[in-house]
Amino acid sequence: MRRSVPMQRLDGLVDPRQGLGAAEAQARSARYGLNVIIPGVRSGWRTTLADTLRDPMLWFLLATGALFMLIGSYTEALIMLLALVPLFGMDAYLHRRTQASVEGLSGRLATTARVLRDGSQRTVPAETLVPGDLVLVRSGEFFPADGLIVAGEELQVDESTLTGEAWPVRKQVVEQGLFSHIRETAVEDVYWGMAGTRQLTGHAWLRVTLTGAETLYGEVVRSAVAGPHAQTPLQRSVAHLVKVLIVAAIVFCLALAWLRYHQGHGLVDALLSALTLAIAALPEEFPVVLTFFLGVGVYRLARRRALVRRSLVVESIGRVSCVCSDKTGTLTEGRLRLTHLLPMSNISEQRLQTLAAAASQADSGDPLDEAVLSNCPPPVEQHILARFPFTEDRRKATMVSEQEDGLLVAVKGAPEVVLGLCELPEAERRDWLAAVEAYSNDGHKVIGCAYRTLTSEAWTGANQIGG
Repeated sequence: MRRSVPMQRLDGLVDPRQGLGAAEAQARSARYGLNVIIPGVRSGWRTTLADTLRDPMLWFLLATGALFMLIGSYTEALIMLLALVPLFGMDAYLHRRTQASVEGLSGRLATTARVLRDGSQRTVPAETLVPGDLVLVRSGEFFPADGLIVAGEELQVDESTLTGEAWPVRKQVVEQGLFSHIRETAVEDVYWGMAGTRQLTGHAWLRVTLTGAETLYGEVVRSAVAGPHAQTPLQRSVAHLVKVLIVAAIVFCLALAWLRYHQGHGLVDALLSALTLAIAALPEEFPVVLTFFLGVGVYRLARRRALVRRSLVVESIGRVSCVCSDKTGTLTEGRLRLTHLLPMSNISEQRLQTLAAAASQADSGDPLDEAVLSNCPPPVEQHILARFPFTEDRRKATMVSEQEDGLLVAVKGAPEVVLGLCELPEAERRDWLAAVEAYSNDGHKVIGCAYRTLTSEAWTGANQIGG
């Protein structure tokens, strides 16, 4: 994915250590607006009532009830008014569900940001960020806006919020020469840090480029919250039928009123006769039945944890014959879970779990570390001497900890990389690779673990682990 960089916002900000001044930030805020990625959702009964009053079905039921009142049929008028209760109740329920979904989207956004202003770091509300700001994003934190990564190392980001893929994505720093020669051109996503995504490893300095609704996350939210309120085919058919019957009823009512008046029954009698015929002819049952069954559909979908923003989509769902869906986060949870352990004959499963936990980092934000540590937390007494996190180059994570009998070096990572560190007979190596392939074919993510012990004198401090 390539995104365009509006370089007029970054003029004079080539130095990756240069932030904005307070005066310049205030001027840019007035020009570009606040960094409000998800606009506030209107709430309250007034908003719900205003949205409901736009429904022509509501006015039809009110008009029918008023006609019943005019001819003295108060029981029928009360029934028409009671038919409005599910209509109001369904709209209020869907309004609350929509508001809850937007609040859930807001939970993936940073509320504060560590920004460089006037040469010093300070923590400010994320909504006050402007294009050109230099922001520090640490491990485990969310990016507060879209921007180019101008400094950092060993950067991995969780972009599952935008892409649906739970695996860490490697990021790179924009080269100084490339950054200085960019002019309204597209830049590869490997150089971007985007709002709503989370830094997993390393610290990144982000040059903010896009804020608010211009961010990619903001575009996703707008497409989810907005959208046309189009009528469904059934609703259009019912509305057309009701209009035709209303026109026909009006014609017959006027004809009946004219006939009764010319027969000498008087104006009041003629009007009452016309109203009586109108009540009998108007198809008020269609809107009531349609509203009732849409409400039942919304209720049944809600019980199955389906988010329905508008009741009209119930009919659309009934017409669906084929569903194309992204896997992660839809058909799957997007979370890893430790399900199988395959230790060597001289190592127990508990020992294997302990070694995997020793090679994991509790605060890394890596879903793999979280899955391992959820089954076996790292020993409290271990003292970490060195940590080499997983990168795409190394394809393994290494922890060196101090034990009572010396040093423990624990490694976990890609099975072929870990097996390459071990001294194994070729036949046994092939057996392990065959087991890895079998698990992979069944949809599992396979991680290899290995360890060795060292004396304090043998440890050189380098990441050169073998055995």
